[in-house]
Amino acid sequence: MSIKSNGLPDLPNGMVKWIVFFVLGLILIIVLSNTTFLTIEPGQKGVKFKRFGGGLVKDEVYDQGFHVIAPWNKMYIYDVRINEQFEAMDVLSKNGLNIQVELSYLFNPIPNEIGFLHDEIGSNYLDRIIKPEIRSATREVIGQYLPEELYSTKREAIQVEIYNKTKTAIANKHINLDAVLIRSVQLPDNLKNAIEQKLQEEQLAFQYEFKLDRERKEAERKIIEAQAKADANKILNASLTDKILKDKGIEATLELAKSDNSKIVVIGDGSNGGLPLILSGN
Repeated sequence: MSIKSNGLPDLPNGMVKWIVFFVLGLILIIVLSNTTFLTIEPGQKGVKFKRFGGGLVKDEVYDQGFHVIAPWNKMYIYDVRINEQFEAMDVLSKNGLNIQVELSYLFNPIPNEIGFLHDEIGSNYLDRIIKPEIRSATREVIGQYLPEELYSTKREAIQVEIYNKTKTAIANKHINLDAVLIRSVQLPDNLKNAIEQKLQEEQLAFQYEFKLDRERKEAERKIIEAQAKADANKILNASLTDKILKDKGIEATLELAKSDNSKIVVIGDGSNGGLPLILSGN
């Protein structure tokens, strides 16, 4: 092996090729060893960050399946299924009483907007956005109601108000709020007992009023029925002339005459329209 004028060894062409192949192979091994092979599971979406290609690709979402990521890039995975979260908190009612409320809410990131969600908020959007907005809406809404309304009559309406207020607050945050539910309400024992007693009294009053209304309707029915019978009798009495009674008596006499039983038939006085008098012969 000779030495060139620049001081470097003069290598044979074959050896140079092997050195080139070795270096390329080494580079390939390094690249492959740092390349990420990942699978996006069902219910997940991915958004890619290109270190040398403009950063986060916000308008391109990767679906479930197998993906190869270059070592200088990164894939962020989001669960886009509907998730449930619980929240227990103390709030003040309209009259200043402390109430313990437990909520549950259903939410998920909007699948085709996870790039914007990751860029503007990040993967911890639950703690940064949803929880604060739920707490704020709950305190604001319940503060407009009395404890007994929350405990009984207005509970569903309060749920709807909390949902609408929270949904409006996160409308431009790339998050979908599916539902808000009030799971339990804890009041001071003395207040709870008073409300329950009031509800029982209202229920008894309702039952008593229902019973009175039913009896009133029954009395009205009997009056109407009696009036109908009286009217029918008046009509019948007005239509029963002597001639009709005599004809009915003759018809009855003829029917009895056909019977095999022995009998005595006394015909009434025709001058006064008397009906036949039938005496059994037995």
